[in-house]
Amino acid sequence: MAYSEAFAKAAERGLVPPNYVNMGLQTAKTRQKMFRHLMDQRKWPQEGWDDQTIEILVNEIASMDSNNFISKGGVGEREGRIYSNIVSRRHFGMAHGMGRSGDLAEAQPKAAGSSLLCTLTNALVLDLMHTFVCGKVVDAMVVPMATGMTISLCLQTMKEARPNAKWVIWLRIDQKSCLKAIQSAGLSPIVVEPKLVETSLVTDLEMIDSVIKERGTESILCVISTTSCFAPRDCDDVGGVAQLLKNTPIFHLVNNAYGIQSLACVRAIDRGCRMGRMDIVVMSTDKNLMVPVGGAIVAGYSKEIISQIQKSYPGRASSSQSLDVFITMLSMGVKGYKALITKRAENFLYLQLKLKSICMAHKLQMLLSKNNDLSTAISLGDLTRAVGVTEAEMPTFFTKLGSLLFFRNVQGARVIIPSQTQTIGQVELEGWGCHSPLYKLPYLTAASTLGMEKADVDFFIKKLDECLKMLKKPRTD
Repeated sequence: MAYSEAFAKAAERGLVPPNYVNMGLQTAKTRQKMFRHLMDQRKWPQEGWDDQTIEILVNEIASMDSNNFISKGGVGEREGRIYSNIVSRRHFGMAHGMGRSGDLAEAQPKAAGSSLLCTLTNALVLDLMHTFVCGKVVDAMVVPMATGMTISLCLQTMKEARPNAKWVIWLRIDQKSCLKAIQSAGLSPIVVEPKLVETSLVTDLEMIDSVIKERGTESILCVISTTSCFAPRDCDDVGGVAQLLKNTPIFHLVNNAYGIQSLACVRAIDRGCRMGRMDIVVMSTDKNLMVPVGGAIVAGYSKEIISQIQKSYPGRASSSQSLDVFITMLSMGVKGYKALITKRAENFLYLQLKLKSICMAHKLQMLLSKNNDLSTAISLGDLTRAVGVTEAEMPTFFTKLGSLLFFRNVQGARVIIPSQTQTIGQVELEGWGCHSPLYKLPYLTAASTLGMEKADVDFFIKKLDECLKMLKKPRTD
């Protein structure tokens, strides 16, 4: 690196006492060794790096892009010029993005640094998959689009391989983006509702099998299963779905949006790898790695399918998401991420414990999900009976609860009213928000995700208790 050479020259010419120079030179050499190890091994460092070391590396990488050359003469239509110094600093001077017009993974002649950074980031997320999710993943990459659009890109790629297959079996989860992703890819969804088992909503494998037999394997492009979700829906039986698809041409895409942090989700994916067909797992970068919204990780069980997805992306793409992931992963290190996951699991148990105390105080009921260690729920049905709310008044009553929580800065908790219907495209979903029309109970959900603190739980419980007491006051009408 340039700065270590400067240290050596300073010592040779007597500009600084040699013993002082040697101290600085040793630090520079230590950083050089860290950088070489990262380039050679392409593995996520066990220990997190300090901010200065990361900034030195990223600045060195950015200096390899042509727009940051000291001497240059750009006469093309796209020369990486950035007007605002604030914007330039935000991106470390990297302006060329990633990929070329036909391939997300292709190196750019003008942007050796940006190309290197994206390649290293993809290597880090592959190591993330091997360390925390599934060792059988063959390739992985960061896609500069959020989860929904990334799923759509994956489906479009699959459609190119099987152009006569028009149907996608979608295991219902009441979150709009996945259904819209199917429709955006020019495909038609077949909605498979979950089964109600006690208080949990679980995968209906029999119905999936029935749909496949009825429609025929040649007409069905893909099955989309989902791991991370809001209670009382459970993580899908990914292994069971994979087994059903084992000897078919039907692709299996797993929507693991924020499931890397969940032992239940990871076990489901690992079981799928062992039992049958797995093609693609899609994950959010913001929810799993605590970076701004805008990126997704795509992990594949063959290099071919990842390469096809990379070649399906039209034009160049932003490298901002890769830069965010690269910096964050180096800052965390494997050990730092493990500590965050452990803390999240502890906070989930703490959240359940505190919600049980709320249920006891207000005579409510916990809705236990057998295979969901991210989200938990409590029934609010007893609350309506205690207050004397009629069925017609329920939407207004529970909207008020949600509003009371929101305006007390409680974020993320959801109040679900089972009578709602939602139409997305041509698909009408009864019992919207509940994941199923079978769920007749109004309820409240809360989740424990990466970065949560016990103080967040305490704040939520305090405000929830206040709001429930307000709702239970005798009505004057």
